[in-house]
Amino acid sequence: MHLSPPPRRGRAVWAAAAFTVTALLTAPLPAAAAADAAPSPKVDSALLNAVDGGGQASFFVVLKDQADLSAAKKKNSHAAKAKSAYSELRAHAKTSQKSLNTFLDKEKVGHQDYWIANAVQVTGDQALVDQLAKRSDVARIVKEQTYKLDETESNVSPATSVSGASVADDGTPEWGVKDIKADQVWSQYEDRGEGIVIANVDSGVQYNHPDLVANYRGNNGDGSFSHDYNFYDPSGNCPSDGTPCDNNGHGTHTMGTMVGKGGVGVAPNAKWIAAKGCESDECSDENLLKAGQWILAPTDHTGQNPRPELAPNIVNNSWGGGDTTFYQDIVEAWNSAGIFEAFAAGNDGDGATCSTAHAPGSQAPSYGVGAYDVNGEIANFSGFGPSLVDGSMKPNISAPGVDVRSTWPGSSYMVESGTSMATPHVAGAVALLWSAAPSLIGKIDETRALLNQGASDVDDTHCGGTAGMNNVWGEGKLDVLSSIDKAPHIAATITGTATDKATGTALAGVTVSATTGGTTRSVTTADDGTYRLTLAAGTYDFSYSGYGYSTDTINGVTVAESQALALDITLDAVPQHAVSGTVLDVTGKPLAQATVAVEGTPVPAVKTDTTGHFTLPKVSEGAFTITTTPAVPVLCNGVDNTKLTIDADKTMNVRLPARSDASGNSCTPATYSWIAGSTKVALSGDEDAKNVTLPFPVKFYGVSYNSAAVTTNGLINFLAPRVGDYANTALPAAAKPDGIVAPFWDDLMLDKKSSVQTTTTGKTGKRTFAVVWNNMLFADGGTNRATFEAVFDEATGAITFQYKTVPGNGGKATVGIENQTGTDALQYSFNQTVLTNGSAIRIAQGAK
Repeated sequence: MHLSPPPRRGRAVWAAAAFTVTALLTAPLPAAAAADAAPSPKVDSALLNAVDGGGQASFFVVLKDQADLSAAKKKNSHAAKAKSAYSELRAHAKTSQKSLNTFLDKEKVGHQDYWIANAVQVTGDQALVDQLAKRSDVARIVKEQTYKLDETESNVSPATSVSGASVADDGTPEWGVKDIKADQVWSQYEDRGEGIVIANVDSGVQYNHPDLVANYRGNNGDGSFSHDYNFYDPSGNCPSDGTPCDNNGHGTHTMGTMVGKGGVGVAPNAKWIAAKGCESDECSDENLLKAGQWILAPTDHTGQNPRPELAPNIVNNSWGGGDTTFYQDIVEAWNSAGIFEAFAAGNDGDGATCSTAHAPGSQAPSYGVGAYDVNGEIANFSGFGPSLVDGSMKPNISAPGVDVRSTWPGSSYMVESGTSMATPHVAGAVALLWSAAPSLIGKIDETRALLNQGASDVDDTHCGGTAGMNNVWGEGKLDVLSSIDKAPHIAATITGTATDKATGTALAGVTVSATTGGTTRSVTTADDGTYRLTLAAGTYDFSYSGYGYSTDTINGVTVAESQALALDITLDAVPQHAVSGTVLDVTGKPLAQATVAVEGTPVPAVKTDTTGHFTLPKVSEGAFTITTTPAVPVLCNGVDNTKLTIDADKTMNVRLPARSDASGNSCTPATYSWIAGSTKVALSGDEDAKNVTLPFPVKFYGVSYNSAAVTTNGLINFLAPRVGDYANTALPAAAKPDGIVAPFWDDLMLDKKSSVQTTTTGKTGKRTFAVVWNNMLFADGGTNRATFEAVFDEATGAITFQYKTVPGNGGKATVGIENQTGTDALQYSFNQTVLTNGSAIRIAQGAK
């Protein structure tokens, strides 16, 4: 996000109305802004206002054609459902978006494509909007929105934090956990959510909170963590290596209510993963769409290599707002994949007024949740039905949502109130239900019916309905014990203990997995080495694995309905060996202070010495990935992941690859060869921009351009001439400018000693085009000046930055490139003193 202009230039809980790019897909649009101009009814009024008078805006083009997900619903296993839904959605989007994207590429308009809602994100003006509105394949065109997290929810009770390693020593269940009778499920059914995976779309999670770390799916059980496929941050607020974070608190709180240990969570033995759909106290359409896709097909931390078979069973959504949303498409996609979703009904109620619930929780396809207090009274903020979207009766059910104590960042605890707090009680309850009755996993309608049947009726019909189902309480108060009592109890129960074969020592943290039909359910052995897993009848392959031990399997185990089966396992410890070597940077020079780690193990990471040498003295036998990460500043040094089988002492030499972005663009240091400018660009003073014609087409993030805008602030912008971009930011950034080449983005200006020039050298096919900033004056009132250039190569498509003089070593500048939607970038530096006079950086463009 762009910084505020410098002076010389003249708590959050309910996420209000996220995912509004999806707004208006399924409901009528507002009246057009200017009736006399007869704008297309496809275009929403907010977008019309934004582009009126020559303005530009980011918006979403929603296509008419939607995928048929009926085949996915008919699949039997969780993995098969998710794979089928993902495959159909991706294939359908690729086909139906082809014509639109061909048009956008021809018009040199960058675009971000989505498959879960079949929408394409672009930035443009009134002319582009008008062109798109005329297309027969377009259903609607809606402006991009960003929403603040609502702050009214926390005023219900004082928010108090409690420091410490765990909740009360006796693990007494919180009032909400007891009220829905989850603790009785624990004791009567020996069920704490084993084998079920829950996710949330929220502000992130403190993954190593004492009450959450043990059942994070990315916890390898040996002191190490694998964050790929287990946490995703499309906003870029968390560390770039994928380590989870929560810069708000809301996501950690809701996750604690679902799966937290020590009495705060409903299903404390369920596994959890998370998608950070909210940047902090704001949730953007773009990041929520990406989070919605990730839930159905989790990816690595870069957003690549999707694996739908790793989709969670349940996803909690404690956010919402507005009365129209196309999030309905995402909900139906999740449901087709057998993913149970729960949505908060909203906090805009006053205890009396009807139709105060908001989408997506107020839409018929969603399972919406209201909130009540410890005295059994409906919360005065809880949203009531009937739905303003479709007239459906809402909420579906109500759960504890006032003065709910749960986990909070900083390994502490917080008391919060809201339907945001009620909803994770329902998500946790489904984990208990599916763990106790695994034949229900993925069966959305049957699961909703059991939740409804188990709920305690509350007779309040002042907003319509009956005592059994009304627009204040829905089906009534959540009672998970009653729902499980009514569930089919035909599961087989597998129990056992994992021990060291040589010593008989119980092994904690061993992962026990049972796989059938492509679906795997896993639990982790407790401190005493024991485990318990409930399974539907069928034939399974069991796997037992833990670092330092050989993996053992028991294949072809057939279990019958209601069978009790004991499967103990003894594991052999494996020998350990030393791994040593040398790390070289991208240029082949020894690299000091690089971190070398054995992924997925408790082996302590080591750093290279001044000669680039390292030694990992004890690594257990097995196949591992050795990850080498450069120290900050990373510059053009990428991360190396080398697969290595340890069966003896090993020596490995690592040369780090060139660092790259998601589109395949990469950077390397280059030989400095200054190109002088010859043709002056008509720029002057402070904050100026001018278009220049390119002597040959320049391809940038897959789009070819014949012109570009050059600015006084060390930027080349392919989308439009822009002024006012004097506050440089890290890349990528959701805010404008987008589609930029930044050889030296800073607050610069021209005086009589300065100039910006261009020059073209070479013969056709082998030409170079340089944009040269000469003696640029920093706008901070000092006397420092910078001379630098960006050089485009016709033959290779490469972009080279060259630096003749760079005061402060670039300590205030952003250097790099960013794509046309602000979603991908290759950043060399941001406010780092890493540039030197007479240096050059070459950016090789990828295939995209």
